[in-house]
Amino acid sequence: MRNGVTLLAIESSCDDTSAAVLRDGKVLSNCTANQEAHRQYGGVVPELASRAHQANIIPVVEQALRRAGVAKEELSAVAFTRGPGLMGSLLVGTSFAKAFALSLGIPLIEVNHMQAHVLAHFIEDPKPTFPFLCLTVSGGHTQIVLVRDTNDMEVLGQTLDDAAGEAFDKAGKLLGLGYPAGPAIDRWAQQGQLRFALPEAHVPGLNFSFSGLKTAILYFLREHTAADPHFMEKNLADLCASVQHAIVSALLKTLRRAARQTGIRQVALAGGVSANSELRRRFEEMGRQEGWSTYIPAFEYCTDNAAMIGMAAHFKYLRGEFCGQEVTPYTRGFWS
Repeated sequence: MRNGVTLLAIESSCDDTSAAVLRDGKVLSNCTANQEAHRQYGGVVPELASRAHQANIIPVVEQALRRAGVAKEELSAVAFTRGPGLMGSLLVGTSFAKAFALSLGIPLIEVNHMQAHVLAHFIEDPKPTFPFLCLTVSGGHTQIVLVRDTNDMEVLGQTLDDAAGEAFDKAGKLLGLGYPAGPAIDRWAQQGQLRFALPEAHVPGLNFSFSGLKTAILYFLREHTAADPHFMEKNLADLCASVQHAIVSALLKTLRRAARQTGIRQVALAGGVSANSELRRRFEEMGRQEGWSTYIPAFEYCTDNAAMIGMAAHFKYLRGEFCGQEVTPYTRGFWS
């Protein structure tokens, strides 16, 4: 048996089943099974997601251990996403992790999914130094987090309604694009120009709001397609460019306000939406203008993945923060 802290991490908060193996904070494997069935419904169907997790979790864990070259007897602990997320999906991952840890007689570590997105920045270099701000944007969450340490984080602002990723998907549905719409809007936007002005929500503090943008897009499209049934088809690239610009502008404007208010110049981006090309480009551009040191994880650690769960669990292991078999999932919340 090799020396070192070797963790198996499991992520099952939504529709991706992921398992990773880390040794002393280094990722040895990171395997994910995606669920294509949701595309035809235009969004994640919770019941289908939980059933797919049941089918995928054992093969994905076996694959992660095999790719890492690690036997289950070498594991020091099992980590899992406790929440937030879909209850049915979380129950599959939680139940498997509890049973696997119990069978091996090793500790169990519960991880908050949103905190793990933040700590994904410590998987690879360059890594931010404390304190730093992290804009975490995904399909279900949009938050600005003040990170003082690996176990000391404060949410400074968050969405009051739709998350940024949800806004991309809802706008994409109105534009006739498939699910998930974010990558499709990004591709089309690269061919378009900013021809259509969309309203900007005025939100107090460091919070966000995207529901009004969705409504504005709906009425805008309804008005123009009434006059020209082929309006969307003729202007799809420009429409995507305008929608994307509006969402990204709202995110970065608030992030800049947070950085100026706190005086923090270490600024990070995380979550699935951080894969958006315009957001990444304008984030780094704003960083140069504002004198920030900017950080974005590698693509594979931006979307939901078990490596980030393992990274968060690594810090918890070093602090001796374990949980018992009585642990249960939760669907909402930044703190466990």
